[in-house]
Amino acid sequence: MHDLPRPLLLSAIVFACFASCTSSDVWAAEGSLKGSQPNIILVMTDDQGYGDLGCHGHPYLQTPNLDKLYTQSTRFTDFHASPTCAPTRAALMSGRAPFKNGVTHTILERDRMTLKATTIAEVLKTAGYTTGIFGKWHLGDEDPYQPHNRGFDETFIHGAGGIGQNYPGTQSDAPGTSYFDPIIKHNDKFVQTDGYCTDVFFRQALGWINQCRSNDEEPFFAYIPTNAPHGPYHVEDRYKELYKGKCGASSAAFFGMITNIDENMGLLMEKLDQWNLSKNTLLIFMTDNGSAAGTYNYNMKGKKGSVNEGGSRVPLFMRLPNVIKPGLDIDRLTRHYDLFPTLAEIAGAAVPGQLDLDGRSMLPLIEQTGATWPDRNLFFHRGRWNKKGAAGRWGKGNVDPDQAKYNGFAVRNETWRLVGPNLYNIDKDPGETEDVAKANPPIAAEMREAFNQWWEEVRPLMVNEDASLDTPKPFRNQFEAQKTSSGIPDWNPPGI
Repeated sequence: MHDLPRPLLLSAIVFACFASCTSSDVWAAEGSLKGSQPNIILVMTDDQGYGDLGCHGHPYLQTPNLDKLYTQSTRFTDFHASPTCAPTRAALMSGRAPFKNGVTHTILERDRMTLKATTIAEVLKTAGYTTGIFGKWHLGDEDPYQPHNRGFDETFIHGAGGIGQNYPGTQSDAPGTSYFDPIIKHNDKFVQTDGYCTDVFFRQALGWINQCRSNDEEPFFAYIPTNAPHGPYHVEDRYKELYKGKCGASSAAFFGMITNIDENMGLLMEKLDQWNLSKNTLLIFMTDNGSAAGTYNYNMKGKKGSVNEGGSRVPLFMRLPNVIKPGLDIDRLTRHYDLFPTLAEIAGAAVPGQLDLDGRSMLPLIEQTGATWPDRNLFFHRGRWNKKGAAGRWGKGNVDPDQAKYNGFAVRNETWRLVGPNLYNIDKDPGETEDVAKANPPIAAEMREAFNQWWEEVRPLMVNEDASLDTPKPFRNQFEAQKTSSGIPDWNPPGI
């Protein structure tokens, strides 16, 4: 992992910062982050991979604002999500492995996060935070599963797993919605917005943050999970034109969507400066899985949906001026569910012991180089097996989870990645080019047995496997009922 080539096409400022600030520097935070209660903004984009950033060496993708954030942040360079989006969201929200939440797919009722889970929003509220979500929820469209019932004070979301999606079961977005002028559910009431989806989500989030800043005694948590750059790849032509002739049409639109995200990140950072919030706001940027349509993959194997490095390794930037060191690279193995206890500790929130978290706080790594961080096995599974009783292609093939147990799994620790029967030394071979399982049978056997034990733990918690698909569409039906009774009002964006 540590031998990956450094980006070749960074700006002078990025290169200078990288050259002077690495994980080998001696570093200790001026004061403890624990219980410091900064505002927290977490931006997570959809289907943008580790290589889909200019600061990570992409040869032509334009992300100047994210490149700037890179220089201002501590970067976790061996941070891993799940291979697809709903599982990552479940782990992020709960601090637990997604399969423990019943989330084994992105559709077919298996995106619904068990109602027994406690969300990070609920935990932050116990420490006095006000909470808001702006964008993609994708953890259940039925009312009990919705974010307004799971710890979020302000909600501004689309339905299903993507704008306009509709799949068997309860999952469905509002009919007639699109990436342009999307229909959004705002605090349990639908509104007709005006603008491109990413612009709309950031505009609403910024307006809410502007309102929150008047209350200095109540910190805020703003979660901005964009649906972009997930397909379909729809964006204004002016963004696609930036990449015309450099890649295919789909990739050009995909990159255009990322550049639009980058512009919104620039606006967010500008407003934080203008409102004097930057110094007391922890700004986090990450993505939910490997790249879906990128053309540069940082020499990694696999993309979205893969249990190789390229399917799960994603960027994680964390900025808090004068507290978190800018330009610091942390190369210890970390995971999406580590953010839950990290944010709870920063907020001074007590985590109920019965939650049995899989994650652990990353604060020691952030605050001091050389901090103790014991190695551990991390488990990945593609999931997405077909479902009993589903029609067509969703009901074919392996429909029993136990039959799919070894179909798309991986185990990772600081040195090794076991992918099915294949073993890779990630330290020496980050591109996973040479299978060394035959040369290291005890290691491969030990990691496989660890996976078997993990499967035995999570298998009884897959509570959505037998859920019926013969159900109403609650999100869509609520929209239709409101349309009939009172109509869908135009969006009135808050001022920024």
